[in-house]
Amino acid sequence: MKNKFKNILFLIGIISVIWMVFSFDTSWEELWANLMHAGYWLVVIVLLWVVLYAMNTLTWWLILRESGPTNLSFLRLMKITISGFALNSATPVGFLGGEPYKIMELTPIVGAQRATSSVLLFAMMHIFTHFWYWVTAIILYLLLYPIDTAMAIVLPLSALFCAAGIYLFLRGYRYGMVVKGIRLIGHIPGLRGWAKRFTSSHADDLQKIDQQIAELHTQSRRSFYISLCLEYVGRMGQSLEIMFMLVLFGAPWSWLTFANSILILAFTSLFANLLGFIPMQLGGREGGFALSTAQLGLTGGLGLFISIICRVRELFFTSIGLWLMKINSTSETQA
Repeated sequence: MKNKFKNILFLIGIISVIWMVFSFDTSWEELWANLMHAGYWLVVIVLLWVVLYAMNTLTWWLILRESGPTNLSFLRLMKITISGFALNSATPVGFLGGEPYKIMELTPIVGAQRATSSVLLFAMMHIFTHFWYWVTAIILYLLLYPIDTAMAIVLPLSALFCAAGIYLFLRGYRYGMVVKGIRLIGHIPGLRGWAKRFTSSHADDLQKIDQQIAELHTQSRRSFYISLCLEYVGRMGQSLEIMFMLVLFGAPWSWLTFANSILILAFTSLFANLLGFIPMQLGGREGGFALSTAQLGLTGGLGLFISIICRVRELFFTSIGLWLMKINSTSETQA
């Protein structure tokens, strides 16, 4: 059953990658010209993302270590991390692909409860820092740019959205959120019966998972804040990818260029997450780059260039992640 589910996820990922390859909003000649213009910066960007994935893995490893001992190697966990992110990118509604896969991979090693709680905690931390990243972008925009009528509406709404998200996650860290989350799912038409049966048959396990989630915040504050800092620094590090491309178009190496990179990525990620039901957010991310660069007074051509390079990088690591899924499967079969 495990291998069957993995093969289904792998097939969905392959279909999404093929769809992505043939859905670039540019000709092959223009795509090649953009790649040639990026030149050796493509290698720098790939190396940057290897570091970012290692930071993600370290966050997850710290969370997993707090729940008990494990003989899982860092390299093995990094393979699962990259494959999980690949499935999140390739499958509709992201987390429906990557998170079940990670739980499935960890369960034989640490047990279902620890696997589920660690994956949920990592996903929570990943999203939680996204809200703080958006807050950082709001503050930067207020400091750097005049506020027109449109932004006078967008910024307060964005701040309210971030405040609500941060509040909900803090409550989730304090009391757990699995039981409440399933109860919320039970309000969706057609899922009420399933949610009720699932809650009653797994009541003890769900309570223990919520308890493990709460323990990271209440009893392991050092690991909690280290994980939070790692993920936040990782979010900021993603902005370097945008900065490299701005420099390619003549922008200076300066804190202002880096600040603009944060603003572009923040706006684009918000726009893309609103369209999270689309595999790889096809079209949403490109639109986000175009709108964010235009809002900052940059050319539309720069927005298109950034979106193409980011899409190629994502395609590369999605393919690597899917390949690692099969490598892991082969190793387990031989063992």
